[in-house]
Amino acid sequence: MSRYAHLAFTENVRRVQEERGSATAMTRLLAGDAGRADRLGADEAEFIEARDGFYLGTVSETGWPYIQFRGGPPGFVHVLDAQTLAFVDVRGNRQYITAGNIRGNDRVSLFFMDYAHRTRLKVFGRAEIRDPAEFPDLVGRSGDARTDGHAEWLLVVRVEGLAWNCPQHITPRFSESELSDALEHVYERLVRLEKENLELRSRLGAKD
Repeated sequence: MSRYAHLAFTENVRRVQEERGSATAMTRLLAGDAGRADRLGADEAEFIEARDGFYLGTVSETGWPYIQFRGGPPGFVHVLDAQTLAFVDVRGNRQYITAGNIRGNDRVSLFFMDYAHRTRLKVFGRAEIRDPAEFPDLVGRSGDARTDGHAEWLLVVRVEGLAWNCPQHITPRFSESELSDALEHVYERLVRLEKENLELRSRLGAKD
């Protein structure tokens, strides 16, 4: 996490940490080689490829930040190697704010969220927009997960820093599939109870 902290803890950030009494605690995060980019390990790759969406932050040439949500089936973000992420970007509302921002400033911030387990992975990187034809194995490979729609380009992110974040203020939320899995035994029990109820009504001669 040392590279992420070195990028995030600017002089102004450190001043606030000093003012609020957290500077000493944060110093430990600055240990290590600040010049060496953080690398994605097996845990990060598994976490990223299990997500069905993430938040992507860019900055315009006028200095305004912009946040966009990118979604798709789990696995639509591909971990190509220890320092590279990529996903097929499909046509949306055609405002192209993210793409325009990246053209002027390639620095990006990505938040990968697992609300159900209150886990967050933050990534700093440098992004570039590539022609999908340059990566036919990634775009067209049979069984490749990607968002449905017209593929406009491939967004490739070179990771600079990463950090797992504290779950303290993450509100648990559950997707439809997560709820379905969690409630499967409840549904099965309801089916059994309804069947037993019908059998009892039949024995008692009750009418619907």
